[in-house]
Amino acid sequence: MAKNKAYSVAKGVAAGVAIGAATYMASNAMNNKGKIMKKNAGKALKAVGSIIQTFQS
Repeated sequence: MAKNKAYSVAKGVAAGVAIGAATYMASNAMNNKGKIMKKNAGKALKAVGSIIQTFQS
């Protein structure tokens, strides 16, 4: 039971990080060039995916 709760918390944290990163990037879109923004967004999504995979295993 505790493992399921920890997994749910970890998923929530990862989702929060992903949403926060996306919001941050969107708010700074005026200052960044599109190519750099896409690159950073890709890195952020890969990092979140890695975190989720770590908690799933």
